[in-house]
Amino acid sequence: MTALPDPSVRPAGLADQFGRVARDLRVSVTDRCNLRCTYCMPAEGLPWMPRAEMLTDEEMLRLIGLFVRDGVTQVRLTGGEPLLRRSLVELVAGIAALEPRPKIAMTTNGVGLERVATGLKEAGLDRVNVSLDTIDSETFTQLTRRDRLADVEAGLEAAADAGLTPVKVNAVAMRGINDDSVADVLAWCLERGYELRFIEQMPLDAQHAWDRSTMISAGEIHARLSERWELTPLPAADRGSAPAERFLVDGGPQTVGIIASVSSPFCAACDRTRLTADGQVRNCLFSTTETDLRGPMRDGATDDELLGLMRGEMWRKRKGHGIGDPGFVQPDRPMSAIGG
Repeated sequence: MTALPDPSVRPAGLADQFGRVARDLRVSVTDRCNLRCTYCMPAEGLPWMPRAEMLTDEEMLRLIGLFVRDGVTQVRLTGGEPLLRRSLVELVAGIAALEPRPKIAMTTNGVGLERVATGLKEAGLDRVNVSLDTIDSETFTQLTRRDRLADVEAGLEAAADAGLTPVKVNAVAMRGINDDSVADVLAWCLERGYELRFIEQMPLDAQHAWDRSTMISAGEIHARLSERWELTPLPAADRGSAPAERFLVDGGPQTVGIIASVSSPFCAACDRTRLTADGQVRNCLFSTTETDLRGPMRDGATDDELLGLMRGEMWRKRKGHGIGDPGFVQPDRPMSAIGG
């Protein structure tokens, strides 16, 4: 059996050395995806995890339960594309049955959401974020290499109808591709009552082709939106550990958020930890190391031993992600295998 650290050498809870405590768990339920976004993976896709390496529902629920036992209050299901996990509704129901019950959210590309939105809500899903970088059909097809914009729009409508609110839209602006239409995306979301969040593009592509010099910054996004609307910043105290700086649009009540993950990182307030589909716990999206939970669990590790591994991984969390530092190294895993 794999040698395990003594859990007593770590503080209680998912704390790190800089005073942060993980309350938000991101769970990648699959690395598979039905889109091929140019900034995420090559046109031919990626080698998917063998099924035997992926956590079963029972294993995933056991680990999520331990995270909740150790202070996690929100679980966000991610991918790849989480809707591709056939047992997703049952998994949500299992998480909702945990005590204490965590808030449950999901980040999805929206393809296929129309079919299961009501079932997910009934199972216990609280809200949903849908990734949508453009509302132009031609640009969408070029970006995702799939003609599925209508499916995403239908998924968003179904989520709102099912009560998975607030329905949030995540968008990445890319120079020369969709940066000239960020205001159009906001107008589209405002008309439909969706909450839009722009996110700076990060170095998480499988091709390792990210270049900061071509990244559309949060400042640029703000400037372009301000050409059409008056943006009033909400008090910083309202933000808490949330990554988005939020602005009232023309006095409100509707808002738009901008996440400056690269130019103004929120690492100091980060309360996240991550579990991959193959059972690795990661203390940061940009971590170059991770701790295996699947192996020890399948070897018979006790709950306390697994908690010791989780706490040990969090204790090693760095002060910040280090993008821009001379020694920064992009993670080997692409975003599709880590989870958003």
